[in-house]
Amino acid sequence: MATFAWTGKTRQGAQQKGEIVAKTREEVIGLLRKQNILVTSIQQKAGALSIKFGFGGGSVTDKDIVVFTRQFATMIDAGLPLVQCLEILSTQTENKFLAKVVGEVRQEVESGSTYADALRKQPKAFDDLYVNMVAAGEAGGILDTILNRLAKHIEKAAKLKKQIKSAMVYPLTIMGVAVIIVAILMIWVIPVFAKMFSDFGGVLPAPTQIVVTASNISRQYAPYLAVGAVLGWIGLKRFYKTQTGRKLMDRTALKMPVIGDLIRKAAVAKFTRTLGTLISSGVPILEGLNITAKTAGNKVIEEAIMTARQSISEGKTVSDPLGKTKVFPPMVVQMISVGETTGALDAMLGKIADFYEEEVDAAVAALTSLLEPMLMVFLGAIIGFIVVAMYLPIFKMAGTI
Repeated sequence: MATFAWTGKTRQGAQQKGEIVAKTREEVIGLLRKQNILVTSIQQKAGALSIKFGFGGGSVTDKDIVVFTRQFATMIDAGLPLVQCLEILSTQTENKFLAKVVGEVRQEVESGSTYADALRKQPKAFDDLYVNMVAAGEAGGILDTILNRLAKHIEKAAKLKKQIKSAMVYPLTIMGVAVIIVAILMIWVIPVFAKMFSDFGGVLPAPTQIVVTASNISRQYAPYLAVGAVLGWIGLKRFYKTQTGRKLMDRTALKMPVIGDLIRKAAVAKFTRTLGTLISSGVPILEGLNITAKTAGNKVIEEAIMTARQSISEGKTVSDPLGKTKVFPPMVVQMISVGETTGALDAMLGKIADFYEEEVDAAVAALTSLLEPMLMVFLGAIIGFIVVAMYLPIFKMAGTI
């Protein structure tokens, strides 16, 4: 049991507050409802964990949001009241963290907030894209349609993100395995051979001397190298959090061979898919560009979108300022221009997104097929060099017998 401080309103609108002992927040709400009190806020008293949720205590995945959104859309389409939908979902949602979020959203709606305004207070669960599309859906009376569109958009975005991650994970895994194997050889295996060669005497071949020297350095400075690697990684992450660092590293990523092309295609697909979805949902173009810039995932592309947005706000077309940024391929700019001319910009953006999502599929497959043999050759060359270097003195001694 815990003590909760609460505030609420009676049916006549009079403000009430007090404390109550209960097991959960839901129990507090139930007890106060029996007293005809509408709860507006609950806070667990000091000495126990706060019921206010933060993302240090849980997380919400794309899948969780998709399931929640589709269920919500179905209920709204069936004619259920908004508050009842939220109450049902807050008890049925499997993710406990999201269930708490939905519970607080329901409280806000019961207190008179719009659904979009209530979601806006949960920025770590529902981003600007989600909130603005919901606001457009509420304003247009098509919330169920917008929610289904949102769920579809999130699924596509999650698929794109998964493809990029899969393309990056494989080479990083191989490199990690290579580092571990080489470290084991250098720190534990090579010293055994080095001692044996020292006992035999004689001059070691150049490759063997290189490997033995590298082994000695690794053993002597291993702790410093490990600490240096950790500190370097932490420093790199902190540098990336700065405006200068993020811009520099994101620009470098776009210029990398093979990987840079994949990142650019994924960014174009995400930009066009997001902007097209927002425009088709009734979100103004300037607000849509502002949201897509925030969700771009690359500082260079984000700045390009915001530069284009500034020009568009001054009365220019969408395609011209996007073309001047030199970030988006000419084909994308031309198709956007056609979409503006024909009055079907949202549909054209959707077609561009479809094309580039297929391009990302092909790029990921090509990257995987290219990197797999290259990394295996790289790993084999390193280990092969070490093994040959260790056996050269043995072959030399065998030849003298």
